[in-house]
Amino acid sequence: MIRIRTRRSAVTALLALSLLTPTVAACAEDDGSSSSRRASPSAAETPLSLPRPSGSYEIGRDTLHLVDHKRRDPWVPSAGSRELMVSVYYPARRGGVDGDRAPYLTTEEAELLLKGQHLDSLYDAGQLTSVRTNARPAARPAKGRHPLIVLSPGFTLHRATLSALAENLASHGYVVALVDHAYESFGTEFPGEKDSSRIRTCVACKKVEQAPGGAAGEKKMLAKAARTRAADISFVVDELTRRSRSGGGRHPDYAALIDTRRIGAAGHSLGGNAAAVATGTDHRIRAAANLDGSFFAPVPSAGTSHPVLMLGTRKDHNPRAEDVTWPRQWHLLHGWKHWLTVADSGHLTFTDLPILGGQLGMTDPSAPLSGTRSGEITTAYVTAFFDQHLRDRHRPLLDGPSKSNPEVTFHSP
Repeated sequence: MIRIRTRRSAVTALLALSLLTPTVAACAEDDGSSSSRRASPSAAETPLSLPRPSGSYEIGRDTLHLVDHKRRDPWVPSAGSRELMVSVYYPARRGGVDGDRAPYLTTEEAELLLKGQHLDSLYDAGQLTSVRTNARPAARPAKGRHPLIVLSPGFTLHRATLSALAENLASHGYVVALVDHAYESFGTEFPGEKDSSRIRTCVACKKVEQAPGGAAGEKKMLAKAARTRAADISFVVDELTRRSRSGGGRHPDYAALIDTRRIGAAGHSLGGNAAAVATGTDHRIRAAANLDGSFFAPVPSAGTSHPVLMLGTRKDHNPRAEDVTWPRQWHLLHGWKHWLTVADSGHLTFTDLPILGGQLGMTDPSAPLSGTRSGEITTAYVTAFFDQHLRDRHRPLLDGPSKSNPEVTFHSP
């Protein structure tokens, strides 16, 4: 199966399974009324939090609105220039962190995410807006220069769904730019005039679904989207490295904080495809991690010698699975490469959603890997990959199967 989940019904079904208890799921099947499709009061009141990162650094977070005036938005050309929202996570000094923790989602973003997944009658947006994070705005950056990782989320998903991975990388000394691409999520808040806000919804979803030529047309459209995102990734690198963004003290000086010799990219689903493409379109990006993303757009030849980590579901991304883009791309990669799959995982395993659902005692019967293990495996292997290839630190975790991670299989087709 091609793991992009472009159609809303497919996305909805998968996310619903990842969050619903068997009892609630049964009620939803037996009776479509809103009264029977409510989560229990105890679940609604359960506080949710991101796991504590495994690194030694405290974490700061900054939010940037970036506009690329050299490109028009590909989905809504009448909107003008390409816009991005970026959450920048960075290692912070101990003792330089105070104040409230960074928010997870705004109320309207949470409402649109739940509505887009058809879960708005089951859960209150407050459960997502109140998620306890580990990052704090305006924290004092740690001294020195640090590697930069640009993260791109899955198609339709808000950038917040990769927060646990971003925070863990930052705790290990990485600057992490987590990107929302305009019109490609169910709802992302952008700044408007006079401190107001604008919501960009998923215009791209309809464009992909309505692409002429059926499935072939969808794949062609998604290949174009992956290449557009690769250009977005390069633009983010430009903005963070070519000049100071001190902003009168509001933002860290990223030009002084980032080591431009050590830049990587990663992403989930379409974002993972885009990260791999970026290694071939931007010489500054030295390594890429693709988390369960089909290669709608192949890695350009200039990037095939770069290190690439392919981490996906065992069901859909083993060498004999239906998605032929993985074996096809594998044989075109000539540098360091690893193809790993995770048992009992699903497409959303590599995001925050199973982590949060697991705290409510909920699992997906078709992907029973616990939320805790989902987060541990994703953060451990992605962090080890970038440590080894951006910092030249050998990580035994990448040498082969380990007893501590029996769910992970190494493939060499």
